[in-house]
Amino acid sequence: MQNTKLVLIMMIGLAIIEFSIVQSSNAATSAMKPKPSVASAQQTRSSAAIKAKANKSMKGLAAVYSDKFNGRKTASGQKFSQSQLTAAHRALPLGTNVRVTNLRNNQSVEVRINDRGPFHGSRVIDLSTAAAAEVGMKKTGIALVQLEVISKPPTKNS
Repeated sequence: MQNTKLVLIMMIGLAIIEFSIVQSSNAATSAMKPKPSVASAQQTRSSAAIKAKANKSMKGLAAVYSDKFNGRKTASGQKFSQSQLTAAHRALPLGTNVRVTNLRNNQSVEVRINDRGPFHGSRVIDLSTAAAAEVGMKKTGIALVQLEVISKPPTKNS
């Protein structure tokens, strides 16, 4: 029971920290540019921020994929398996290899991006159960992580 309360308190704390970071980032961004409309500005800003960050090291929340996706097709066309070291990211090219490091315990794992997402909240990556176990977040289900692009798939010349 105490472990559950501790995990809940940690998750709330991480969410508050991230919310304050996002709020201060959004305030700085909005002070620099006039907005044509709220909806289009938010969409443009989030898309541009994700694309800009996709080539660099990123920090943010990671979560574990739900078991309900096991066996379903991913955006890459592969079947999702909780036992593989794979992940979902919104902007990185499918096939990109990324090192995910849990900032709480410094454990890391190399995963291959084979799906799109996460589309919930402000998470930056969803990890398979196997990948989450490697970085020590299988029990908590969520962790503050750093992403480093190791290699991108070769580009196709047509």
